[in-house]
Amino acid sequence: MKRLFPMMEMLLIAGCTSYTPRPLDASQQQSALEARRLDAPAVRLFAERSLGHDLTLWPPHSWDFDALTLAAFTFHPDLDRDQAQRLVAETAVVTAGARPNPSLGTSFQRSQNPPTGTSPWTNGINLDIPLETAGKRDYRIAQSLHLADAARLRSAEAVWQVRSRVRVSLLASYPTESRVQRQHDLQAEIATILERRFALGSASQPEVTQAHLFLNQATLALRDNQKQQAENLARLAAAVGIPASALDGAEIAYASFESLLPLSALPAADTRRQALLARPDVLAALADYEAAQSALQLEIARQYPDVSLGPGYTYDQGLRRWSLGLSLALPIMNRNEGPIAEARARREVAAAAFLTVQAKAIAEVDEALTSYAHALQSFESADLLLQNQRRKERSAESALRVGEADRLGWLSAQYETVAADLARITTLTQAQLSLGRLEDALRRPLGAQALALTAEQVISAKHQRNGSQP
Repeated sequence: MKRLFPMMEMLLIAGCTSYTPRPLDASQQQSALEARRLDAPAVRLFAERSLGHDLTLWPPHSWDFDALTLAAFTFHPDLDRDQAQRLVAETAVVTAGARPNPSLGTSFQRSQNPPTGTSPWTNGINLDIPLETAGKRDYRIAQSLHLADAARLRSAEAVWQVRSRVRVSLLASYPTESRVQRQHDLQAEIATILERRFALGSASQPEVTQAHLFLNQATLALRDNQKQQAENLARLAAAVGIPASALDGAEIAYASFESLLPLSALPAADTRRQALLARPDVLAALADYEAAQSALQLEIARQYPDVSLGPGYTYDQGLRRWSLGLSLALPIMNRNEGPIAEARARREVAAAAFLTVQAKAIAEVDEALTSYAHALQSFESADLLLQNQRRKERSAESALRVGEADRLGWLSAQYETVAADLARITTLTQAQLSLGRLEDALRRPLGAQALALTAEQVISAKHQRNGSQP
């Protein structure tokens, strides 16, 4: 008996996990974030792992949407956070499947007047073995598996959201400063010509005043454009997960936004319906509902008490006695009615949440399709107006060369061309935003040139990268 407790203690210590501290240094983390760069080796390694092949050119000559998306998948903290939450949900399955440990107890009694020739001590060992009934363990495991599935789907949803934010931010930073600058310079030259004509008596004061008013507006528009561009690039850097300084000197490419998909190239109704059924957020809501179902089953099973077996051994003054005990909680005061009602109500909440997510997904697709159809028409009209204005500009230039028009008319035609070009860019970005909303609604890229990476490929590459870090 004296050796029993040291042996038990050694056995328990050998099976325990030790704690290893991992403190976070805020200043060190900040320095690491500020040191991030687009051409970092981590971006190349992540891209090669996710794409499944080596990159022959690194860094790329320009950073287009696909390259910036890969950088965002490498750096953005949302993916690391969701991957950690997914790991918590997956390890909870182990917790749910754990069986209750038995307990071991001992007892010692000493008799004050033992019979002659017998030991005054009575020693006993009691073992308590809990047994779960009514399939409670299976219901716990099923609930945790559904929650782990929901966490996996939400990590896939986070991958898409990172891509979506990069697309919106990149589109918002579409460069127009050169055109606005050109518009300003043309208006300044127009104002100068009108001032000279006013000095010669061939232009009126209102014409000069209006020209200077337009020039002031062009100056303010140029400054506002520069401010907006700086802010948009900072938002783009945040969407990628890098400091704004990391974009300094980087050539950003916008060629992928120059073309629009025709309506005939959009997915058919059946394809859109299948995409809606496969949306990660829809499937995650469905997994939440299944987890609520399992939780209700678990609470119903808890109506039935668990059983505890208690075998024991006693050495009583020379007599050896074996015993077997059986105990269970008596369901007299309550039959778990409250938790069952709560679980049933939570199942209704989960069902309503699923219907909400599904209805929202359908509405998003319908709205995006309608918006893109109108935006595409607006772009086609703006593109046609620009082509017509360019022909007028060429006609004005030809008339100037043969002496049939003056320089002011040619400058005005150029100004109108730049204005038409800016209008075309506005309708182009609006159409691309509508197309992006359709992609978001379907949770799938559209177009042959789109980067075709699944969420699981991204998550797997992230797991490999994180697993290689100390």
